[in-house]
Amino acid sequence: MWLPGMGRARATPTIFSGVSYFGASQFAPCKNMRKFLSATIFTSVFLLSGLGQPPTAACAADLEPKTVEAFNYYVEATEARIASELGKPGAFLHIEGLPEPQRSTVLTSVRKGEIYMDRLSTRDASGSVIEAPDALIHHWIGAVFIPGATLRQVLNLVQDYNRHQDIYQPEVIRSKLIQRDGDTFKIYYRLQEKKVITVTLNTDHEVQYFPLDSTHCRSRSVATRIAEVVDAGLPTEHEKPIGHDDGFLWRLDSYWRFEEKDRGVYVEVESISLTRDIPTGLGWLIKPFVTSIPRESLLMTLGDTREALEKK
Repeated sequence: MWLPGMGRARATPTIFSGVSYFGASQFAPCKNMRKFLSATIFTSVFLLSGLGQPPTAACAADLEPKTVEAFNYYVEATEARIASELGKPGAFLHIEGLPEPQRSTVLTSVRKGEIYMDRLSTRDASGSVIEAPDALIHHWIGAVFIPGATLRQVLNLVQDYNRHQDIYQPEVIRSKLIQRDGDTFKIYYRLQEKKVITVTLNTDHEVQYFPLDSTHCRSRSVATRIAEVVDAGLPTEHEKPIGHDDGFLWRLDSYWRFEEKDRGVYVEVESISLTRDIPTGLGWLIKPFVTSIPRESLLMTLGDTREALEKK
């Protein structure tokens, strides 16, 4: 699912952020947290305006086949790791498979109401980090605990795509369920985010849910179309050619795990996105989007999901 819900002021929960998937985890409180961005499928997201008309010609980037190939390889390797984790008894969630004492620390913190965040990095068979030429891969995982909720209640919320524009506003401007076939959903989001510049995207997603039993479910969301919008809301509104735009979001896959236990539901989301690299001389314009939004998007999605359920 896409990760909506960014940019709004909200009460500040304590957030714990690990250093990396392959290293020791380190936690520190994050203050002044803004409200969360998604999905489902929240996705990362954007339209150029805000500071007048930025130099779009200088910002333009092309999504090359070699970049797509590298991203697809990264996703395949990540999905193989996820499948391996799901096959381990007693560790349905990623955080349940963390080494001790990190595992106990994280689970205790999440149950206390904190949002767990960690940056991941998938490696190839030789142990090298998989990179995408002329682009950046952003890979984050987050987890939250929703006390008093049931798995059915959580799924009812995340699958109510027509209401996501209310739950995850103002970043999700529009949301619509296009088609449902059993546990497969096709959805549309118009996403908008402001950070130095404003970016608007039209996005389509396919979300597949895999119910395992009465207390466990997982899902996989893939953005099947991401188009940057120019002059959003004006008579001159139009889309830039896909893959030949400003490169703020080219790909977005997310993987959700839901587990009901401990008198509540754990929601865990792993998000992989692809953006352009940061061009020389335009870091002030591009960097805030391509470096901070993927994490903030995931963080806010988890927070908004929990808040919406707690209101019920």
